[in-house]
Amino acid sequence: MVGGRPATGNLDVWFRSLMVADGRGKVNSAAAMAGWKDLPMELLLRILSLGDGRMIIAASGVCTGWRDAIKLGLSHLCLSWCKEHMNNLVLSLAPKFTKLQVLSLRQNKAQLEDNAVQSIANYCHDLFDLDLSKSHKLTDSSLYALAHGCPHLTKLNISGCTAFSDSALAYLMSFCRNLKYLNLCGCVMAASDRALQAIAYNCRQLQSLNLGWCEDVTDKGVICLALGCPDLRALDLCGCVLITDESVIALANGCPRLRSLGLYYCQNITDRAMYSLANNSRVKSKHCSWVAASMHDGGRNAGNSDEEGLMNLNISQCTALTPPAVQAVCDSFPALHTCAERHSLIISGCLSLTSVHCACVLQGHRPGRAGLSH
Repeated sequence: MVGGRPATGNLDVWFRSLMVADGRGKVNSAAAMAGWKDLPMELLLRILSLGDGRMIIAASGVCTGWRDAIKLGLSHLCLSWCKEHMNNLVLSLAPKFTKLQVLSLRQNKAQLEDNAVQSIANYCHDLFDLDLSKSHKLTDSSLYALAHGCPHLTKLNISGCTAFSDSALAYLMSFCRNLKYLNLCGCVMAASDRALQAIAYNCRQLQSLNLGWCEDVTDKGVICLALGCPDLRALDLCGCVLITDESVIALANGCPRLRSLGLYYCQNITDRAMYSLANNSRVKSKHCSWVAASMHDGGRNAGNSDEEGLMNLNISQCTALTPPAVQAVCDSFPALHTCAERHSLIISGCLSLTSVHCACVLQGHRPGRAGLSH
């Protein structure tokens, strides 16, 4: 106990002590209120974490003690609930909550303007996770501000921010070299081969990148990613209509930890890309033993192989693919499933691929099953 307050490990005791009852079992509101105002910062922040941003904002106005505690201790804040006047709210809060590490400003209707992001960059230098998705009003000025004010970002979502340019994005990448998760879905002007070259050069720790519907992306940019970001685990290229087999081949060769690949509507993808994925499978050599074990024990040990290799592959609307090539991929990666229970190989819109099946189907039809069902 320091100054009459409990150590962090005794916060539950302190919370119970706030409920001061009189002789009739009723709560003494005056005594309880005095205790609430003197809450330890750790307990106050724990309680506030159960609510949303509205509760945090209201609590910061209760008294100077709470205001100072929240100012010093608040690390996570979500304002996505704000449907009106979010820009003014951010301008008001950014100078107060300077210790923020995670900030979500996702919007359904664009509200944020550059001055709000500039305020964030001026005051919130510890941010490592920022969500600005659907901020259609933001311009390159916001990215330049973030580059100088928030260089420690590891996760950034600017999906749907259609006004950003590739030069501003490339500039941001040169400062935010620790990025691991980047969502550029729908950033049609920012996500170009030039920007991907900057990402590959500066962000070698990148693990997840969403390029969905960035129609200017070509093989040149994806090949740079494969060479520069060997730790890439998830890549969404859905709607990147210009990419060809060369992109997939580069990823198969350069990104051994790739677990999720989205190729929806990439109609230039052919069997050559599928065979490249299959031939570069790091779990292919383990597949025979996995199937044997599954047939023997009903699949109880299947999860061991599922932890390696591709776990999600979306090739919907890739109409040039044939069953043998896709089956080869499915056979090489045990975590890819066509069965309804674990659907992770998505082939909708490819009517010619209906014969492709995962090992679960074989288990369902193994000898002896039919006899048991009669």
